[in-house]
Amino acid sequence: MKKILSTLCMALVAVAMTAQQPVITFEKTEHDFGKINEGDGRVSVEFVFKNEGMAPLVLSNVRASCGCTTPSWTKEPVEPGQSGKITVTYNPNGRPGRFQKTVTITSNASEATKKVFIKGEVIPKQAKPVNKYTQAVGDLNMKTKMLDLGVIKKGEGKSGELEYTNLTKADHNVDLAVNQAESFLINQVTLPTVKPNEVGKFVFALDTKKTRLYGPVEVYAYVVIDGKREISDIYKLTIKADIEEDFSAMSVEDKQNAPILESANEYDLGKIAAGKAHKFAFPIKNTGLNPLEVHRIYCSDNSIRTKTPKAIKSGKKGNASIEIDTKGLQPGTYSRQLTIFSNDYLNPKKKVTIKWTVE
Repeated sequence: MKKILSTLCMALVAVAMTAQQPVITFEKTEHDFGKINEGDGRVSVEFVFKNEGMAPLVLSNVRASCGCTTPSWTKEPVEPGQSGKITVTYNPNGRPGRFQKTVTITSNASEATKKVFIKGEVIPKQAKPVNKYTQAVGDLNMKTKMLDLGVIKKGEGKSGELEYTNLTKADHNVDLAVNQAESFLINQVTLPTVKPNEVGKFVFALDTKKTRLYGPVEVYAYVVIDGKREISDIYKLTIKADIEEDFSAMSVEDKQNAPILESANEYDLGKIAAGKAHKFAFPIKNTGLNPLEVHRIYCSDNSIRTKTPKAIKSGKKGNASIEIDTKGLQPGTYSRQLTIFSNDYLNPKKKVTIKWTVE
């Protein structure tokens, strides 16, 4: 009997103590922001709570589950029957998509830990338009001033384009100037008068029938604005291509009788003096039946000039000429690669290495 009375007394004491504790209740424990724009910045919501207990309520800590969520809260004791608030702020910057965050509240209430929740969806901000026309050409702007047409078969045509725009506030007249020696470059201006923010195109094509060049080709055109022609790198447009022999129409008999180019893969030109131009020659032989046409001997080094032999008959040899300008070259050993373009359909681009030593 004494044991029962003791247990009952303890229970009554616990109830009395609980009744004297603060009790925290919320008007709501979850908030849905819905769709929010990333570019609009931070959003906030207030969670209002009330102390329905018999003692002052003190919030000792309010902690968010993520650094993107920042809480602030009533720091003073909340008397019985009074209310306080917790403000939760969410930063959507750099966080597109759906989100759900938890805020944990610790207090001296009868229920020491409570949680509230926020959620929503961040709509990504629109990226600022990127200026694609970054290369200034006088009063115009272009994406690029270089057009590579790639491989073009001899006798065929191939076109490409370069865009230009007017970022000024005035109209401008636009034209192109091309060196007469590069008359095989066909060009067109699609918008001769370009208004502010309009986009026009320079269209280029190479008429390969009008040039004897084979291999890498680089030609230039100059932008003319409002009738002012200036031959400078600012206004220069570069058009590149690689012209190759077209063997697609060759018959079986043509291939059987085709020329065959033979030469060494490497030539050592020996020792040469600095500061002078030196000429050399190396043999090219035709071991096929039809005449061998050496179209071009190409070297990317402008200090090296080459000259092709005339058509080489079956079983005969011809000499290719090389001139090396050693001005500006320091003593040492040098090596360059030549490419021989010919009508040898099995080997139309023969690679030859030349070496020399400058004393």
